[in-house]
Amino acid sequence: MLIFKLSESFVEKYRYISPEFGFNGLGMVTYYRTYSRLKEDGTKEAWYETVRRVVEGAYSIQKEHILLNELGWNDLKANASAEEMYDRMFKMKFLPPGRMLWALGTELVHTKKIGQALFNCAFVSTSSISSSLENSLKPFAFMMDMSMVGVGVGFDVKGAGGIVIQSPVAKGKLFYQVPDSREGWVESLRILLRSFFSMHFTGIASSQVCFDYSLIRKSGEPIKGFGGKSSGPIPLMELHQSINNMLSGADGQPIGITNIVDIMNLIGQCVVAGNVRRTAQIALGPASNDEYEKLKDYQWNAEKQDYEGSMAYRASFGWTSNNSIVADMETDLTGAVAQTIKNGEPGYIFMDNIRAYSRMCAPPDHKDIKAEGTNPCGEQTLESFELCCLVETFPSRASSLEDFLRTLKFAYLLGKTATLATTTWPESNRVQKRNRRIGTSVSGISNFLETQNLETLRKWLVSGYQVIQNWDIIYSSWLCVPKSIKTTSVKPSGTVSLLAGVNPGVHYPEFTYYIRRIRIAVDSYLLPVLKSSGFEMEPDMVDSSSWVVSFPIYNPGRNLDEVTIWEQVALSAFLQKYWSDNQVSSTVSFKSEEADQIKAVLDFYRYDLKSISFLPRLEKFAYAQMPYEAITKDKFQELLGKIGQSAHIDLGEDVLGDRYCTNDQCMVV
Repeated sequence: MLIFKLSESFVEKYRYISPEFGFNGLGMVTYYRTYSRLKEDGTKEAWYETVRRVVEGAYSIQKEHILLNELGWNDLKANASAEEMYDRMFKMKFLPPGRMLWALGTELVHTKKIGQALFNCAFVSTSSISSSLENSLKPFAFMMDMSMVGVGVGFDVKGAGGIVIQSPVAKGKLFYQVPDSREGWVESLRILLRSFFSMHFTGIASSQVCFDYSLIRKSGEPIKGFGGKSSGPIPLMELHQSINNMLSGADGQPIGITNIVDIMNLIGQCVVAGNVRRTAQIALGPASNDEYEKLKDYQWNAEKQDYEGSMAYRASFGWTSNNSIVADMETDLTGAVAQTIKNGEPGYIFMDNIRAYSRMCAPPDHKDIKAEGTNPCGEQTLESFELCCLVETFPSRASSLEDFLRTLKFAYLLGKTATLATTTWPESNRVQKRNRRIGTSVSGISNFLETQNLETLRKWLVSGYQVIQNWDIIYSSWLCVPKSIKTTSVKPSGTVSLLAGVNPGVHYPEFTYYIRRIRIAVDSYLLPVLKSSGFEMEPDMVDSSSWVVSFPIYNPGRNLDEVTIWEQVALSAFLQKYWSDNQVSSTVSFKSEEADQIKAVLDFYRYDLKSISFLPRLEKFAYAQMPYEAITKDKFQELLGKIGQSAHIDLGEDVLGDRYCTNDQCMVV
């Protein structure tokens, strides 16, 4: 399967080196729970084995490309390069995205050739749904297909009004037996939507679709290709029923903003319930549009008497997407800000800056004039059907500027390698092979600023950006592919930064001393290990199939209690200026007394930003089993004192996904 292999003697040197996971065991447990794959012998990968799989997978893709195009492969150079990449990844000077940690080096990518499994995120526009029946189906099918392999997807609502929904009324029924596969689930969605959309294009009424779910494996059975366990057919049945009810209720009406967002959100809900590890969405809509801005104001939506007659119904799936507005320098943000203050949405996308600029410190270059949106967390500029791969570096873990610059070579190369993979979507392959877009990210910025000043950070960023451009010239020439249209971004990170023990992306920690809680399956081999090591744990009060484990965390440096919204936005603008030629994902936490400053912040900084979102801090709000809970230093020391040496974890299990927020707002699994 893999045509490149590291030597056994090289890998063996790392077998007994303890990885420097972060946050008092939280990083280690996150790795075993989320990214360690089950091996053929029934045990789980150790860190040195995961790194081996990823590196061998990356260099196998390079070698296959070089040999296929008869460009001349040099084993000696490749082995030296791969060994250095391995060492820097093992020591967590940089890390691949979660998708790569999970899928690279597996049959899914190298045999089945489902290249999209390597990518963090994507974007699709609905603007062309009025052009043909096939194009009316593609955005929704793309959302489901990508979500089912863990790719987060952004979408817009430009297709609103583009077609008229008409219920199937033809005599007879259309029967479809759903295959037990990703492709089968996606095709079932196509067939259902076609029955409501085809009359608009053909003038011929469709028959009602009846689905046979008997081929779908039972709940709890393993999903061998992607991992996880089957949920059975129920999530798909509920998706079909919900979409059928919604579109039947809109019979004879143009497809609206709410219809588009609801279909996408229902797809997200289905995928999450279907045991795919995670999904995320962002909806991009027009500014100054009451219907769009209030999609998550469920009290307002209740007045519309939605198709289920309950605001709680839309709330049950509306969490799937972050909703943002597309604004420019002239947009009056007064109404949007008022809604943001209520619940943190909408966020703000400045598309004119996105299309005109790379880094904001340089003159406009209009490289991304074809850009139509962003990924779910707002750090990557994207055209429709385009995907992005985000590789994360940690400046605070570098021993020097020279060490950091050397690490950037391998982080960049890993991202560039992903662009050689082929997806199952021709539309994506076309834009991928043209743009070769990647996002080499920096994370743990607040950790770096604990010991270094802002000018040092600026110098590192400026030097690092130039180094990446130089390597892009060299490697693009070697691979005989176009240079990457964009190369850098700042991702919000999520669980990957937990492995390295740094704060996510550009964000400051919530507290100095706190408890971080995660959920672990009730039958997981991790629970007895953690219990014997002294970690506090208790049954999940919401989900009886999992337990909640508490990790005491000490995060030195300034936290969100000490940082204003002005400083948070200023730091985001700083990184947009000196590092990111794509975007900076930043969710700014604001205190109640800062709410009336949000509009002023946006008015001043919209000239320096490409995307930004805000989230209210609920300082006095508390509930049982909160993900984060502030504690005193004494309490931290008490909990830490109970924790003994963690046992070596080498048993096997399949994992249960944890709901968490990659950007303090984005609900994923």
